[in-house]
Amino acid sequence: MSETFDYVVVGAGSGGSVVAARLAEAGHTVCVLEAGPPDTNPFIHIPAGYIKNLFNDRLVWRFRSGPIAGTDGRTIELTQGKVVGGSGSINGMVYNRGQHADFDGWAALGNPGWSYDDVLPYFRKAETRIGPGDDRYRGRSGPLIVTDPIMPAPLCDLFVEAVKSLGYPYVADSNAEAQDGVGPWHFMIDTRGHAPRRWSAARAYLHPAIRSGRVTLRTDSPATRVLLDGRRATGVRYRAGGSGAPEREVRANREVIVAAGALNTPRLLQISGIGDDAHLRAIGVQTQIDLPGVGANLVDHFNLRVAVKVKGVPTLNERGRGLPLAREIARYFLGRPSILSMGPVPMRFFFRSEPSLARPDLQVSFTPGSYQEGLPGLLDRYPGMTLGGHKQRPDSRGWVKARSAHIDELPEVQPNYLTDESDQRAMVAVVRMARAVLQAKPFAPYYVDEMFPGNDVRTDDEILAFARQRGGTVYHHNGTARMGPDSDPMAVVDARLRVRGVQGLRVADASVMPLPISGATNAATIMIGEKAAAMLVEDAKTDGVPSARVFDTA
Repeated sequence: MSETFDYVVVGAGSGGSVVAARLAEAGHTVCVLEAGPPDTNPFIHIPAGYIKNLFNDRLVWRFRSGPIAGTDGRTIELTQGKVVGGSGSINGMVYNRGQHADFDGWAALGNPGWSYDDVLPYFRKAETRIGPGDDRYRGRSGPLIVTDPIMPAPLCDLFVEAVKSLGYPYVADSNAEAQDGVGPWHFMIDTRGHAPRRWSAARAYLHPAIRSGRVTLRTDSPATRVLLDGRRATGVRYRAGGSGAPEREVRANREVIVAAGALNTPRLLQISGIGDDAHLRAIGVQTQIDLPGVGANLVDHFNLRVAVKVKGVPTLNERGRGLPLAREIARYFLGRPSILSMGPVPMRFFFRSEPSLARPDLQVSFTPGSYQEGLPGLLDRYPGMTLGGHKQRPDSRGWVKARSAHIDELPEVQPNYLTDESDQRAMVAVVRMARAVLQAKPFAPYYVDEMFPGNDVRTDDEILAFARQRGGTVYHHNGTARMGPDSDPMAVVDARLRVRGVQGLRVADASVMPLPISGATNAATIMIGEKAAAMLVEDAKTDGVPSARVFDTA
């Protein structure tokens, strides 16, 4: 059985939700295929529920890297959202666009229309900023709610003072003119109702579009292949009901848009016959379009935390267990201030590893609490605080490769963390700055001891060795279907996000980022969705194709 729509979107995440909603707004019919379930789990919507989400196998893809030389042969789990809303339904909700120069760098590679001045209108179109901000940069009427940190702890104020004591400025809005300095993160949390809740792209865009009647959402429906007729994409084959379910087809009268995330998008293209010819032949897939860049250029932020024990000041550790936690839960559901309303990292600090650099290249995020072994999960049983940091624009590059033609087999993923020497130096600089901040005078009355990495990790070599052994991902995978001009042999899509060599097929997620951005990828992915939709609507006005009626054929 098959159906026909104007457009088929693969993935109901941050890019796909936006594309589907804007196409529907323009009067087109859209089918959205999502491999995971509906976003009905209550922990999705409670801001502090992100920890539960990360460990819920029903809501995530659990990719695992191969052994990584830069981490002493360790393998690392690379989680991606597998639910309506995608990773935007399970992440830390941080709204961070990146730096102006990031997007100017995209344009300089030969991608017209992607400079900061070009993409700013799409950032603003997406956003309703609740709180102060320069309206030259911030939006006030978009679907996406963006707020300040909720209920910051006393330690957050001390963190700001500690950074300022080292000579760095306070910057209230890192999404405006510049990132330099210390200040609050902004969050995709809706504070307009009785209790704050996560505000993903699915809640902001997709669900209202479904109510319009022009968007059909198929959950638990993983795509198994993009259908090609010669060099034209005509639809998508998928499993209605998940793994082992019968396959169905949905046809696109106009275009197919793949927005399955930076680890799944290249895999779907590869098993559809779009990718490096030698790799496709090796896994038994007939090559339809030889594109060697599919799955290459994988980038991710590699993070390391410094955690200390404190005294005499409240932290999340003691408020997040036992009777105090029960009180916090009651306060949340009564609509009163609660730690359940908080994102994981209320504050941030951007800085340069070398004074001569033109812009910040490192960032740290502050948490007024600490986790056992320095990893998200169980809170420590003593009062603590944490700084986690990474290089904003890593130079190490990895890859994603389908293992076979079967969608049930997860791909090989090799992020190649810390293979570039500059990324190694960055880890050392992050730890040294984190220690300087945590040992600064404003924290002195409360500082007890460093618990992670610990006082026996002192030299550059020791810090780097610890990073190799204990560092990990912050789930910012991108770049695996990079945008570029025809002169770039590794480009997968052009500046209009059209897959090279294929008509009627585009990519609209973090895969298309040709260079990493200086921050989390969610806000930029939503912008990419907005810009992709605008280009699709524009192109539909001149393609001469009539809108499709939805119908079934046996």
